[in-house]
Amino acid sequence: MFLTTIERGKAMTFWQWTERQFRFDFPVTKLPDLLERIRGTPARMEERVRDVPRDLLVRRPEKGWSIQENIGHLLDLGYLPMQRIGEILSGTEVLVAADMANRKTHEADHNSKDVRDLLRAFRHDREKLVSRFEQLDPSDLEKAALHPRLKQPLRIVDIAYFDAEHDDYHLARIGALIRKFAGA
Repeated sequence: MFLTTIERGKAMTFWQWTERQFRFDFPVTKLPDLLERIRGTPARMEERVRDVPRDLLVRRPEKGWSIQENIGHLLDLGYLPMQRIGEILSGTEVLVAADMANRKTHEADHNSKDVRDLLRAFRHDREKLVSRFEQLDPSDLEKAALHPRLKQPLRIVDIAYFDAEHDDYHLARIGALIRKFAGA
């Protein structure tokens, strides 16, 4: 399913995250490239929201989250790649499932927070994740367990790809909201 939003009179279509399928067929030597994406997400996020007024940061579209809620959501899920890495290393066969209802994000009231605090926490979270990947032995990167929603094996290196894609998905949403609200 695709979602369409209207921005400045133009339709922009988004591919729903839960509808996406992934192919994890790249070599583990892609990890340094993936870590650069993850490492760079906080800077890209900060750049996107730097001059956005608070009223736009917390404004909700008709459907979906505000800009701050998108940032908070990424922060809320920061535990998941770390937990999944640990599960794979311990030999778990099926990885923990994400809460697809996003209860934590809905209950967190990210709009009441200062965006600078969210960005600071997000940067710290991504630094810890990159550090965790960098501490792994190269032989661990091929280890895998079944992803519960995708129904396919997820290697440790694939966790980096999956998270980088998820970050970009929400950065795209944030960019669309900025364009939509700034043009309103």
